Amino acid sequence: MSQTWWRGAAIYQVYLRSFADGNGDGIGDLAGLRSRLPYLKDLGIDAIWLNPWYPSPMADGGYDVADYRDIEPVFGTLSEAERFIEEAHQLDIRVIIDVVPNHSSTESAWFKEALENPAARERFWFADEPLNDWQSIFGGSAWTQVPDGQWYLHLFAPEQPDFNWTNPEVHREFEDVLRFWFDRGVDGVRIDSAALLIKSDTKYEDLDEVHDVYRRWREVADEYGERILIGEVWLPDQERFARYLRPDELHTAFNFDFLSCPWDPAELRRVIDLTLATHTPIGAPPTWVLSNHDVTRPVTRYGRADTTFAHGGRLHGTPSDLELGYRRARAAALLAMALPGSVYVYQGEELGLPEVEDLADELRQDPMYARSGGTNPGRDGCRVPLPWSGEEPPFGFGAGTPWLPQPEGWRKLTVEAQRTDLGSMLNLYRTALGLRRDLLGDGTLTWLPAGGEVLAFTRDSGLTSVTNLGPDPVPLPAGRLLLASGALEDGALPSDTTAWLTRD
Repeated sequence: MSQTWWRGAAIYQVYLRSFADGNGDGIGDLAGLRSRLPYLKDLGIDAIWLNPWYPSPMADGGYDVADYRDIEPVFGTLSEAERFIEEAHQLDIRVIIDVVPNHSSTESAWFKEALENPAARERFWFADEPLNDWQSIFGGSAWTQVPDGQWYLHLFAPEQPDFNWTNPEVHREFEDVLRFWFDRGVDGVRIDSAALLIKSDTKYEDLDEVHDVYRRWREVADEYGERILIGEVWLPDQERFARYLRPDELHTAFNFDFLSCPWDPAELRRVIDLTLATHTPIGAPPTWVLSNHDVTRPVTRYGRADTTFAHGGRLHGTPSDLELGYRRARAAALLAMALPGSVYVYQGEELGLPEVEDLADELRQDPMYARSGGTNPGRDGCRVPLPWSGEEPPFGFGAGTPWLPQPEGWRKLTVEAQRTDLGSMLNLYRTALGLRRDLLGDGTLTWLPAGGEVLAFTRDSGLTSVTNLGPDPVPLPAGRLLLASGALEDGALPSDTTAWLTRD
């Protein structure tokens, strides 16, 4: 793969706890992931992005990191992580890991030292009283008091104290963490909550000084040649968003406008055009994302009357036509894969898994649920362990009882069940990713004339993508049909269907 592999890559997100359990304790781990590398190779992905795999009390699914230079024992060991990186590389699969620079864990050595020694508190935001009325993103106050009376800032859970990025020691620590993992062969870093690091008295998002951090990180990454930096940047202002992608900062950032966009032709066209207009002038490739570990799965979301996504769980439990959602999710997958840039696939997306919305309250582990007093169901519903094989739970996930229960109905959605079904979601993804590697990825697109409810464009290779979001079948342009997300109707493209065609 070239030095610019990331510009058009298909990247598969692994939420390790829920991917595959290798030791039978009900929790996904590195042993399970390593055993499934052939599956990912066969799927056709170019890179794996792993959510945090470091030692953690798991107050927030591992995003409360206690030690950046080791592996959470439940997941495996550092030497096993190194073997995983080597084995992935042998299959020509790159490895991207999560780094969480906004906050730490109350179980980290630094924070424990801060509690014992007030002189060591400059690495965090401590004060004699709350400096403002900020609320935690997870609900409740963003300030928590310690036994000696001082308060510390946490934009997320109380177990996640925010780093003080005015302290040079924090800068040096994270630069060393980057080198630690780059030295072990990691190909890239996804930066959690990338815009939140720098704080003022009144603001904590997208302050100008944050760009100095990423310019320095880019210098570190460039020392290693082909390493990349990917930002989680939620900003409505596209001009401000684009600043993170300047040539001396991050390589790419997640496209949350596309992820949150409703299944609506005008809105999708607007978001695609806006994305391309934002990225093209600075030479950065767009990213296209339908789901991740924080959002409602597409099959459920696209089956609702309101197909948007927004944090807060406001649509949780609202009726969803899963058959319609499944059809739209297939069409959306081909649309996303056809667009220029890189594409992300969240584990289970390729199986067409729906959101699990009926988890018992006592099983929910997401701090969003507890901190909101139960008004926000949290994100556990998209984190339920994957079904691999068999007719009943744990569906080949592992020998033990999974940490979250799998629905009985998932027997029809296992990898084993879908592998031999040529019309399955899994085989749609496998075929599409194979074609994408040869014909799509990085580049440009040219819109084609089409009705107001149809999105049609041609890519550099000559491949044409047509998505029908209207109620009636529409004729396809001339060309040889390569792939469609659903069966044609007398040669016409039905509603909620995408087709790929080529001129030859």
